Amino acid sequence: MSYSIARVRGDFPILSREVNGQPLAYLDSAASAQKPQAVIDAELDFYRHGYAAVHRGIHTLSAEATQLMENVRNQIARFMNASSPEEIVFVRGTTEGINLVANSWGRANIQAGDNIIISAMEHHANIVPWQMLCEHTGASLRVIPLNEDGTLQLEVFPTLIDERTKLLAITQVSNVLGTENPLQAMIATAHQAGVKVLVDGAQAIMHHAVDVQALDCDFYVFSGHKLYGPTGIGVLYARKAILQDMPPWEGGGAMIATVSLTEGTTYAAPPGRFEAGTPNTGGILGLGAAVRYIESLTFARIAEYEHSLMQYAQQALQAVPDLKVYGPQQRLGVLAFNLGKHHAYDVGSFLDNYGIAVRTGHHCAMPLMAFYGVPAMCRASFAIYNTEEEVDRLVAGLQRIHRLLG
Repeated sequence: MSYSIARVRGDFPILSREVNGQPLAYLDSAASAQKPQAVIDAELDFYRHGYAAVHRGIHTLSAEATQLMENVRNQIARFMNASSPEEIVFVRGTTEGINLVANSWGRANIQAGDNIIISAMEHHANIVPWQMLCEHTGASLRVIPLNEDGTLQLEVFPTLIDERTKLLAITQVSNVLGTENPLQAMIATAHQAGVKVLVDGAQAIMHHAVDVQALDCDFYVFSGHKLYGPTGIGVLYARKAILQDMPPWEGGGAMIATVSLTEGTTYAAPPGRFEAGTPNTGGILGLGAAVRYIESLTFARIAEYEHSLMQYAQQALQAVPDLKVYGPQQRLGVLAFNLGKHHAYDVGSFLDNYGIAVRTGHHCAMPLMAFYGVPAMCRASFAIYNTEEEVDRLVAGLQRIHRLLG
């Protein structure tokens, strides 16, 4: 079956609206993707017909809700090819997942004199938690530098590793440049030195299949809202053996085995140990619906369509005078650019007037902006529902702005 863009677009209700009198061209899915009707319906159905607190109730609604939630955990394990559902922890998103690892595994395993390796293209969510951990423990942060084309200086990476290196925390795909890093080789290099690896998959999980066993990573995190699912829900995958040794980082209900005022507390086995409090059950069910939707399209067809659209966009944007595009020729999902001397906010505001939604700013990647010597960039990101006609509108909009502003 071929990829039907008309059918896909019909599955997303918001794409039928207008913005500033123009049809919406939503080119900001890297920030947060729109939701298909199936995801909206899954959450709505749960709140209308099946809502209850999970895990602690003996009544029918609670038992049903618990089963639905655990079904999604099993589904996500299959989706990522985890070896067990017990390796899947529900979190609020990529940011919370990374902070969980930093505050639990990190504080238990990182000491003064140790070091953690990241890259210069990381999102703040994969920088700041490690900076905070280093400040707390006396460890240090080492950074893989960038080439001008937006790829990593891979020859430098092995030289950063020594006997005190404990973790490589690396993005799979840059949220600004669309650079896809050669993770299997990097992970193999890290593991040869006994270094654990955390992968930020927030910008990869929606574009192609992710197999955590094939990657051989120790941790993998992603956010549901970038995978056409709800906000406020995400996933941390961690190897079972690692997860079992990690201490809890939040205390409360659900994450305990026993609590005594005189004898202290014992903790639940993973993943429950890391899911304190009442979970976002509706969001979890919405995430399950999003995964089913993606699987119905198949990643093979998604990847083929998105690759073709990206090639079209890269070629079409060459017709815009004074346009500076950042990053490598081979990219995934996003195109970051600036138009001449004009500030990204101004360009983005003009495009919004034309009904075109792009991201502007530092994209939670200030070190990357500093590397290129700019305060901000515009970013157009492409998803399963975008079209060549929307690319043409972006090009025409940028050409119009160039004529107006000079």
